Amino acid sequence: MNSRSNGDYPRDLRGYGQHPPAAEWPDGARTAVQFVINYEEGAENCVLHGDTASEAFLSEIVGAAPVEGQRHMNMESLYEYGARAGFWRLHRLFTGADVPVTVFGVAMALQRSPEVVTAMQEAGWEIASHGLRWIDYQHVDEETERRHMREAIELHTQATGQRPAGWYLGRCSPQSHRIAAEEGFFTYNSDTYADDLPYWDHTFETPQLMLPYTLDANDMRFATPQGFNSGQQFYDYLKDSFEVLHAEGGRMMSVGLHCRLAGRPGRTAAVGRFLDYVLTHDDAWVATRLDIANHWRAQHPPRTK
Repeated sequence: MNSRSNGDYPRDLRGYGQHPPAAEWPDGARTAVQFVINYEEGAENCVLHGDTASEAFLSEIVGAAPVEGQRHMNMESLYEYGARAGFWRLHRLFTGADVPVTVFGVAMALQRSPEVVTAMQEAGWEIASHGLRWIDYQHVDEETERRHMREAIELHTQATGQRPAGWYLGRCSPQSHRIAAEEGFFTYNSDTYADDLPYWDHTFETPQLMLPYTLDANDMRFATPQGFNSGQQFYDYLKDSFEVLHAEGGRMMSVGLHCRLAGRPGRTAAVGRFLDYVLTHDDAWVATRLDIANHWRAQHPPRTK
């Protein structure tokens, strides 16, 4: 048993407790709804990218094993689908509904797809940083991770013309939050799943606004054991999640999408039905993550020392 006292314990298990702050979303909205499109295609593990093995995560090949030292052509083509077809299907869906989206864009992927970046920008979407590479940083040394963050910001700025305001590494390390606080100077950090509202992390010298993301209201469940196996399941789960949060009021709901997963026709249909459902609620605020972060900063600034 860990001998740390509560005062020494580095995790916050209390959060807002029974009395979360009033979100005061714009125009009296009860719920802030946020759609994320992850753009990772062209930055996944691949020997063409200098990696030792092929990608094995989040594809139609559930439970895939990395192929050492060789290209995995089926895996590569599944990722290529996201860039070639899936992105454009999701783009048509959200631009057709005139709904704002946040993109978690991996810098290497954005750099390889200038036409996609232009389409994101013409749609007025926020493009946040999803790191330099779409890889697992759990065991990456701190010096390399810091260098990757700097390179990610530089490449992102080159690809989009703007420095990223938001950050989501995804598969982060024990050092990632500290590195982001010291290096990133982001408006928000989404490497957390700890709440249904934004919150301030005062662990480091620079307070970080943490804007929680989701792994449950997320199409990644189509690519994991015991996940969604039909669009109807996905729609039902999203609808149930929204209804609970909307009944509570003053909450935020994130929906996570991937071009190679939700961009498949049968899944895009489910996303479209959920989007239509949300838009029947005049008191739902559909926004970018940056919109939500800026609102929270204005309504609930960090505490002063």
